[in-house]
Amino acid sequence: MQFSSKGENLLKAIEVLSLQPYDDQKGLSSAPIKSWVAGATIGYGHLIPSSQWSKYKNGITKAEADALFQADLKPFVQAVNDSVKVKLQQQFDACVLLCFNIGASAFKTSSVVKILNGQTTTYPSLEAAWKAWNKSQGKVSAGLVNRRNAEWKIYTQGIYEKW
Repeated sequence: MQFSSKGENLLKAIEVLSLQPYDDQKGLSSAPIKSWVAGATIGYGHLIPSSQWSKYKNGITKAEADALFQADLKPFVQAVNDSVKVKLQQQFDACVLLCFNIGASAFKTSSVVKILNGQTTTYPSLEAAWKAWNKSQGKVSAGLVNRRNAEWKIYTQGIYEKW
């Protein structure tokens, strides 16, 4: 399956376009950064590896951000295709949104994938496993709670809305 245009548009709205690098741990509203940090981000949620800082330190165009977004999506779409046997578009989109945020490795081994594929976990439901991905640096994050709720709304109701 492919990530739908509805899913892409929502993910772009959630990630928010930044043509200048910023520290994702401090949020998009923080000032652009002038040197690499572990949370260096540009475009639509693209984490900048230190080895690529020189390429992005002066910013990018919207066209470059769109191309970077499409390239960034590929491993997450592939991880969902490889891991989940659910073949309904809204569920697929929700899985790609979750995978984009938590990473392909975490997604592939998550309780979410195990439950989707009929395995048992310590979570009482798929919803509980899904919404457990709500922490950043060990603390519950309101932004991640909102994000999980939006993803769950897509998964269960097919409603594509940013909070």
